[in-house]
Order: sequence, then C-alpha cells, then structure tokens
Amino acid sequence: MINETFVASNPTDAYAQAVEKYGDTISLVAAKQIKYEDGVLRSEVIIAVPEELFREQSFGLSNNENHQDKEDEALLCQIDELKAQLELLKDDIYQELEKGNTVITEVKKLFVKKGISSLWLDSIFQALIGTDIIEDASLLVSYLLEEIDASLQIRDEDFSVPKIMMLVGPTGVGKTTTIAKLAARYAYLLEKPYKVALVNLDSYKVGAVEQLEHYADIMQIEHICLSDVDSFKDTLEKRLSDYDVILVDTAGMSPYDTHKFIKTVEFVKTQTPKKLEVHLVLSATVKYEDMEDIYKNFSFLNLDSLIISKFDETKHFGTLLNFMLLYKLPMSYFSTGQEVPDDLLFADKEFLLEKFIGDIDEG
Repeated sequence: MINETFVASNPTDAYAQAVEKYGDTISLVAAKQIKYEDGVLRSEVIIAVPEELFREQSFGLSNNENHQDKEDEALLCQIDELKAQLELLKDDIYQELEKGNTVITEVKKLFVKKGISSLWLDSIFQALIGTDIIEDASLLVSYLLEEIDASLQIRDEDFSVPKIMMLVGPTGVGKTTTIAKLAARYAYLLEKPYKVALVNLDSYKVGAVEQLEHYADIMQIEHICLSDVDSFKDTLEKRLSDYDVILVDTAGMSPYDTHKFIKTVEFVKTQTPKKLEVHLVLSATVKYEDMEDIYKNFSFLNLDSLIISKFDETKHFGTLLNFMLLYKLPMSYFSTGQEVPDDLLFADKEFLLEKFIGDIDEG
C-alpha cells in the first residue's frame, strides 16, 4: 500500500477527492486540520491505496506488468552489482595471490616476454584460483598452451562449390608467391585436380603481372590481367564461368592508403556468379601494433581467413599467437619459404604451437 494526502476546506471534501481518484478501494489512515501559513484552516486526509492502482492512476502505468518489469529490472541490477563485486573480490584475491606466488610470476614473465598479453594471461590465472595448477610451473605452462590451442581456429578447405579466392594484404607480404603456391596445390597436389584460373588486379607493383604470368605459364593455368570492376565482373561471368577455383591477386597496400583501399573494396563488393572469399595475407614477422592496424583496416572487407606468410623469417611466434587470441580470425595456410609449390602448409595448430614452444624453451 502507498499513502497519499488530499487537502480541502473540510475532511468530507478531502476524502471525496480521494474516492474520485481511486474509487472505494482506499482506506483511511488519518485526518487532521492544519492552519497553513496564510492563516487559513484546512483539512488533510491521508489514505492508503494499493501500489498497482497508485501507479496506474498517478503515472499511467498498467498494474501487474509494469510492477513485474520494475521488480525484474531491480533484480537484474542487483545481480549485475553482485557480479561486479565478485569480480573486484576475485581481482583482489588474484593480486594478493600473484604477489606471493612465484610460479605465476615466473610463468607470466616468460609468456609476456614471448609476446602474450598480460591481460589474457591474468584472465586464465584468475580462473585457476584454488587449483593445484598454479602451484606447479610445468602444469601451468601446459595448461596455458592447451588454452591457446583451444582458442586457435582453422578454416577447412572446401571445394564443394566453385569459388573465388581474393588475397589482400600489405605491400611485400608475399601475396603473389602465395597465390602461385595455392594454384599449384589446387591444380596438381590434391587428390582431385581442380580447374584453376589466376586473375591479376595489381597494376601498381612493377613486375607483379610478369611474375604471376611466369608461374601461370609453368603450370599451364589461365592468367588474366584486369584493371576495372566492369571487366572483372564480365570476365567472371563469361570467360571463367566453368572454373572451380579463381585466385585473385590484388595490389599490396599500406593500411593507410585510402585510394587503393577504396579500389579494392569496389572489387570485393562486385556481384559475382561464384562465392567470393577474402583472405588476408599477414607476415609472421610484423610487430603487434602493426598487426592491429592492418587487421582493423582490412577487416572492413569481411575477411574469411588469415594466411600467414614468412614463417621462415622468424623464430618468435608469440606476437602472432597473441593476435590470434585477440581477434580469433581462422587460419587457412602457412607460407614457410619462397619455393613454389613446396613451401606452403595447410594451417596446423600443432605446427604453430611447436614453433612457439621452441621459443619458450629457449627462454
């Protein structure tokens, strides 16, 4: 019940106001006469009214539903507040634990040194509070590697329907060589040979056309150079309509090169007769800050997978793993050298983790 006060020149009129507003479902709580500051004697009547009726008449709210909504909202707020308090408590417990636990300190120091984010590590350590794992360095390292393995995603090869694979990425990352390796793989190295064509959209890099044309001649694969969206669409619809896989090489670009980026977007947005996949080629040697910039800019192309190049040019893979843990982009292939077609592997978690473990062992 909610109390409300009505004022009139006499108690009868004051009570009549209450009845007019709420009907006869009210009950009288108190009645008194009070002399106001203007010297006039007035009557105040206090009545009790059901909360639902009070909300409906005073605020236009409809009874049970609004009352229940308010209760549900209040309960959710309490739950959220409780969760926040528990998280703070958990953080406090973890901070105290970290100060006195040399195992966590040393393992965290090692993984951070190898490129793994301290924030990601802390989230894992907090979930292990109260377990024996955080008391044994070997167990803790093994657990972290299992968590990394579980977080990595692989994109399977799927040739159930014809498709167009467009490779994008920064300048010098190895897109053209990677396309040649993929062409050889699809045309000659799988259980079933597929009909493959190469399309070159890179009119900026000196020698890019000649390089891909050279590979196409060796493999006896169709190679076409195009420069605009209309010819790209027309070629896909007519000349290459019966091909299983069409590999498209694009111009390498800085993530800050607006002109080239817009041009690439135009090709990606083309209405094509086959499904068009966009694969970002990223070098394993790039520092983490640049990886973030590259991904944030190229992600507008609706990326389907990540092809990692230049495995042979680094021994340190923590930065790459940290990037994968954060952005969860599926990996499809690893380019491990310059030899075509040999230095190309289908993406393999074990292969990547072995490289990382070797780096940890050295640490």
